[in-house]
Order: sequence, then structure tokens, then C-alpha cells
Amino acid sequence: MTHIDAGTDLDPGDPGEPVAPAPMPSRATGLTRAEVAERVARGEVNDVPVRSSRSVTEIVRANVFTRFNAIIGVLWVIMLCVAPIQDSLFGFVILANTGIGIIQEWRAKQTLDSLAVIGEARPTVRRDGNAVAVPTSEIVLGDLIEIGPGDKIVVDGSCAEADGLEIDESLLTGEADPVVKQPGDEVMSGSFVVAGGGAFTATKVGREAYAAQLAEEASRFTLVHSELRSGISTILKYVQWMMIPTALGLIISQLVVKDNDLKDSIARTVGGIVPMVPEGLVLLTSVAFAIGVIRLGRQQCLVQELPAIEGLARVDTVCLDKTGTLTEGGMDVHELRLLGDGDSPGDEAYVRKVLGALGESDPRPNASLQAIIDAYPDSEDWRCTEALPFSSARKYSGAAFSEGNGTGSAWLLGAPDVLLPADDPALAATEELNLRGLRVLLLARAPEGLEGAGVVESAEPTALVVLEQRLRPDAGDTLHYFAEQDVRTKVISGDNAVSVGAVAAKLGLEGQTVDARELPKDPEELADALDDGTVFGRVTPQQKRDMVGALQAHGHTVAMTGDGVNDVLALKDADIGVSMGSGSEATRAVAQIVLLNNSFATLPSVVAEGRRVIGNITRVATLFLVKTVYSVILALLVVCFQVEYPFLPRHLTLLSTLTIGVPAFFLALAPNKERARPNFVRRVMRYAIPGGGVAGIATFVMYLVARHYYAGSGALAAETSSATLTLFLISMWVLAIIARPYTWWRVGLVAAMGFGFLLVLVVPWLQDFFALRLVGSVMPWTAVGVAVVAAGVLEFLWRWVGRRFPA
Repeated sequence: MTHIDAGTDLDPGDPGEPVAPAPMPSRATGLTRAEVAERVARGEVNDVPVRSSRSVTEIVRANVFTRFNAIIGVLWVIMLCVAPIQDSLFGFVILANTGIGIIQEWRAKQTLDSLAVIGEARPTVRRDGNAVAVPTSEIVLGDLIEIGPGDKIVVDGSCAEADGLEIDESLLTGEADPVVKQPGDEVMSGSFVVAGGGAFTATKVGREAYAAQLAEEASRFTLVHSELRSGISTILKYVQWMMIPTALGLIISQLVVKDNDLKDSIARTVGGIVPMVPEGLVLLTSVAFAIGVIRLGRQQCLVQELPAIEGLARVDTVCLDKTGTLTEGGMDVHELRLLGDGDSPGDEAYVRKVLGALGESDPRPNASLQAIIDAYPDSEDWRCTEALPFSSARKYSGAAFSEGNGTGSAWLLGAPDVLLPADDPALAATEELNLRGLRVLLLARAPEGLEGAGVVESAEPTALVVLEQRLRPDAGDTLHYFAEQDVRTKVISGDNAVSVGAVAAKLGLEGQTVDARELPKDPEELADALDDGTVFGRVTPQQKRDMVGALQAHGHTVAMTGDGVNDVLALKDADIGVSMGSGSEATRAVAQIVLLNNSFATLPSVVAEGRRVIGNITRVATLFLVKTVYSVILALLVVCFQVEYPFLPRHLTLLSTLTIGVPAFFLALAPNKERARPNFVRRVMRYAIPGGGVAGIATFVMYLVARHYYAGSGALAAETSSATLTLFLISMWVLAIIARPYTWWRVGLVAAMGFGFLLVLVVPWLQDFFALRLVGSVMPWTAVGVAVVAAGVLEFLWRWVGRRFPA
């Protein structure tokens, strides 16, 4: 019995003292239960942490310890010391917002973690001579792990068994060609099997494995770019730099230039600084993403990277793999058609034996071979002497047999248009069957064996195996949804182009069908061909990757769906990779989104959720930044005109709650089907700057008018009330513009916010609490008139900006 030396291990309990090398398992039995327990006790377990979400501690830290929370916190402490509790309400709002953010992200974490367990790969490990599936986290050093096509190498190891084993290491090394592995060769975590099978012995587990050393990139390799996240960071950076000089000027103006009561001056200074911070914007973005994850989780959709939700909203092209996406995984043998002279019942019986033996020769059959296995039982007197596993690149598999009568034969099973010359008459029959949407495989005898350059050229066609594919009942409706949403669909398959085109036509997808072998190599020409075509057949795995890159080069945001090992490279390079839950471990590892229910019909919900999140955040961000802009403008005007700041913190807390905080929460969670467009910062600021500018200037004008009108001891309070009414009405108009197009609940939301402010104006104890009391009738009606003029200017600017600076 052959053993593989594991080398010298260090005992975690005594780092300096080496322990005896642990014996590695035999190829037949693997580790014993006692050996597994011993390794677990020594900590030699694959304890890589779950990567689906942050820990609770990280969630709390990220939501509490922010730059703007620090600013608001300091100002809150100051206000608690110098002013009534009414002027400290903004601090309690921040506490509530932070709590909401933590709770929502924690709920999203629970959803992600539970779904990650459902979708987790369970490698097959030999223990005590039995093959058992275990979670990746339970693999121990020295385990013997079985692998086959589509399996991901989850830990580093040494190849122990190989049966035509080919491993793709392109995600780690960049080398596109699969690497043939022999016993003793190294296998690296993060690579995946493309053909053949075998087993390897785990030599590095946990954080010592190569993939684990790539941190969270171990399984996903690429990170989704979030324009929303980076855009908000850019805006906050500019806001921070704007705040510093403005706040300093305001402090000097209120404390030095104006000879006011110290506490009142401090309160008005803080009242000018606090609204400059768009503190709710970051919270609302986090909440919207978290709720999106929870909603998708209820539909058995695992979002492995939160920004993937945003990416889906921007998708304008979806590339679909036919098998497993448009069709269900299983197939049925529809017909067996003999070729050449073989038309006697005896010949057909012999061909059935060949097909049965071919099915038995592959320990991990694909869907096509599984259909053959179901239709043709294996002949027990045939013995496989050599096997050539199926490969997406070569489009065929093969096996050599010792037949029951002592003779030997070798056979190939694969694509007719690959195994047959272009002028072979059997191709005409294949074409006719493909036009009906049937899949056709050619069985050919290989007189020169499975090895050598002339295997295909010397193949002798024997029979056509006609397979019927099972269409997904919901695929047609899903394709129709994408067409309605102006999302282009490209079907990219390794199958015969005519057959794929017929399947697509049955589902209502019209367009040009192209054989990928005729596509140009030049990226620019390839991109043009992809724009013209809809269905592409005979696509190799590398071509799928090139096609995704060509579409992206033409400015498209591409989502790629797939479930097979031949889809991995394209899934990795696509803007958004979507894998079926039943797909190979490799596809699930590199995809940003995994459909655990294997339902293609889930995709519209996923896209719609992405559009809802990004569209609504873009909408409500304008509300928050209008407040920031008018706060900066008011502060600058106060400094220039050397007057008291018109508002106390309680006034702006009230305005922010009614015109931004509460409405933004509902608007952020509303339905939104509009496809997200690029340039988030530009789209938001083109409305926020003129909107905030009008609100700030109009409010300050009203404040100056009121200062000239009122006199006496209560003048400042009356002036503040008039300015507050003006700013509220203008902010309400901004909200009314943002809320369009109107629905019954949007109109009700705006009306409810107006009613809330009216209550404050008419209920005596609320008047006292918020220090809001309108004096006389001249200034209040003047405030209404100023707000009406400002609303007209806003409407004009909104339309002008939309035409002058289109998104």
C-alpha cells in the first residue's frame, strides 16, 4: 500500500516542538475516524471563516464609528450641556438611525449565512473506506478528497489518483489551457476540474491553503465595482471639505462678531453645522442594500457580494447558457438512428451495448450521458480498459473496451459536426434534427484508439443518438420580461448552433443564429458580430470569456448565467455572474449571485430588486444633498451679512424629519423598474445644487425681510418662524418633485408630512416645544409668497437641467 509523506507538522499547543509526521491515508480507504478526531484536536481543520457577511462586531463598528457620527456626537454633547433637550433631538435621531442600520444589516447577515450553508460545497471525502460528503469546514489535513468535472479544489493537496484528470488553474495563474495531473502532482485550492476524475490528499488546510491566503478573494477572485458606494464616498469627501471653512466662519460670526448670549450663539452655530451632514444618506443606502438581500433571500437567492445588487440594476445584456438555464438539466433519448450498413436488429443491439458500456465508463456523467445510461443498461461482460473524459474544448469523449468475446474496440461519442467531415451525408440528417430543437450525438468507432493526432479523422460513424431536451416552463416568460425591460439576451452555448436556435425560437426568442466557429478573432469585429447575433452555438469556454469581454468593450454591462464548468471563465469576467445552485462548485464559487432554487424565473425578481435599490437611492440622495447645499449657502450668507443664524437645531431637526428622513425611508423601499444609469454623482448633484441653491437663497431673503419687519424682544423668534415656514414649503416642493410619478401612496406621504408641520403650528405645546409661533399675518403670507415663487423657479430649473445636462 502506497503512502504519501505529509512532512513535519507543528503541534499548535507547543509551537516550538515538532511532532511525528501524521500517516497519510491509503488510496483505497482514506483516514479513519480516529485519525480525523486526532487532527481536529490538533487544529488541523479547514477553518476558513464564512465569507458571506461581516461579523456582528464589524457591523456595529462600521455603523457606529464613522467620521460624521463623530462630528454629530461632539456637537450633540455640546448641545446637551448648553441648550434645552429640544435642540438635542438630532442626536437621538442619529442613535435611532445607527440602531436601524445595525439591525437591518444583522438581519441581512443572518439571511446570507443561512443561505450560504444551503449553497455550500460539500466535497466527497473517503473515510474508513467509505465516500462521504462533508462540509468544506470539516476537511482535515490528510483527507483523501474525490474530484470530478466541475468540482472546485477546496484545499491544497497532492494528486493521489488520476483518471484523465485535467484541472483549470487560469483563475490562479492566468494560464488558459487545462493542466493534466498525474499522481504526485500538486493541486491548488481555487482551481477546478474540467475533465476526468481522481482524488487528492489534503496537504494544506485552513488559512495555510493558497486560496485562503488570497483572503476573501479565495472564492470570488473579482470584486464587484460599486459606483453607488464610491459615488457617495466622493460626495461625503467634498461635503467634509466644504464643512470645515464654512463651520469656522459660522462659529466666528456667531460667537465673536455678534454680541449675543453665549448659549444661544452656540445653539445657532450648531444648528448651522448639523444639517450640512447628509448623515442619513449612508444609513439609507445600507438599509436599502440589506433589505434587498433579505428580500432576495426569501426567494432562495444568495447574494455573495452586496454591491452585486447594484450591478444587476445596470445590466443591459444577459448572456445565457442554454443547458440548465433555458432547458432543465435532464434529457431523454428520443431516437437511435444507425448509419452506414448497420440496419439489422443485431447491429442495433450491438450499438446499444456500446452505448451502455460508454455510460458505465464515466463515473461522473454529464446530462447527455446520463440520458444514455437511463436508456441503455450496461453489459456486464464488457470491461473498460481506457477512458477519455468529455471536454468542452474538444466536444467529445471516448472509451476503449475489452468485449465479452475477447475482442477489443474503441469508441467516440460527441458532436457530429466535430467528428464528421464537412461533406458527410450524416450531417444533413443532423441538421434536420437540430432544426426541430433536438440534440444529436454521434457514436463513432475509433480504429486507431483514443490517442494520437488522427483520432477524429479516422473515426468511423456508426449511429446518431438523438436527445430531447426538457425546456424550462418558465423560460419563455423570463425572456419576455427581459425584452420588455430593454435588456438584450444572448444565448451562448457549446451545443450545435441550429439546435440552440430552435430551442430559443420555441421560447419566443427571435434573432440571428451564429456558429461560433465562424466568429472573427479580432475583438472589435467580434463585438460587432455579437451586437448583430442573438444565438451562438459551438462556443468554446475561452470564446465565452472573449465574448463577454467584447460586449463590455462596447460599453455593455453584462450578466452571465451558467451552471457548468465551461461557464466559469465567462462568469468570472462578467460584470455580474449568476450561477444555478445545482451547478458545479466552481461556478458557484466565482458567481456573485447563486440561484439556490435553480429557477431561471428568479432572475427577473433579482434584476427588479437591483433596479429598486439603485433607482431609489439615486432619488433620495437628491433630497439629502439639497439639505446639505442649502445649509452651506445659509451659513455663508449669515457670515457675509453678519447676522444671527436663523435656525436653532430643533427647527432643522423638524424640517429634516418631515421633508427628508421619513419620506426618504418610504421612497427608498418603493417599487422602481427604471434601469440604473451611470454617473451617479453627476445625476444627483445636477438637481441638488440648483434645488439647494434656490431653497437657501429664498429662505435667507425671507429672513432678511422679516428682520426689517419685526422689532422688539421677541423679534428673533418671529424671524426664525417665518424663515422656517419658507424653508419647509420649499423643501416640501422639492419632495413633491422627487416623489414623481405620483401614486396614491406618494400623494398621501407628501400630504401626511404637510399635516405634521401644520400640527406643530396649531398645537400650543408643540409650538412651545419647537419654538415656532407665527406672529401676525403679513410675514407668514409673505413667506408663502416667497415659497411659491421659489417653487416656480425650482420647476423651471428642474426641467432646464434635465434638458441641458441629460443623464
